Amino acid sequence: MITVIDYGAGNVKSIANILENLGAEYKISSDKEEVLSADALIFPGQGHFGQAVKNLETSGLKNAVIEAATVKKIKFLGICLGLQILFEESEEAPEAKGLSIFKGTVKKFECGKIPQIGWNNIKTTSNNSFLTDDYFYFVNSYYVEPQDKSIISSVCTYGNVDFCASVEKDNITAVQFHPEKSSDCGKSFFQKWLKN
Repeated sequence: MITVIDYGAGNVKSIANILENLGAEYKISSDKEEVLSADALIFPGQGHFGQAVKNLETSGLKNAVIEAATVKKIKFLGICLGLQILFEESEEAPEAKGLSIFKGTVKKFECGKIPQIGWNNIKTTSNNSFLTDDYFYFVNSYYVEPQDKSIISSVCTYGNVDFCASVEKDNITAVQFHPEKSSDCGKSFFQKWLKN
């Protein structure tokens, strides 16, 4: 059973729609025990880094998500903000501390139209296990800068910035783009992630 983490923000409905379309068993939950007992977790993205951290702390989900991803090693997919929250801090909310599962920061684009909205081409790295070089849909003003470059599984270019479009490490996959809004490419992404 896939548990879609409901932390009071995030594009839960779009995730639910594509999982239903694929016939995947899932539930949407904000319950700590259901997060810790899930077969797989999806952390949907949308919203403000600081507010997301606050919601996770207030609900008690923050420690549960960290334990699920790092101790129990539950299969984990983070999307957009769900990628950024895995890191230590963000320029969007300097006072907020992320999950710190990965070392690094979240930085704001300083060129081009902000936010980036639309389709962009990702280029996979040798760390990638199931992505393909293709166009995905992005909505982001910020991008992650991992300290450990070996976790990067794809990169993308916006303006004059080559940025991390996704990471993979052990049970964790996280992407800056929105596969649930990426048409056939996104559907293929979820099919491959479910089997991976």
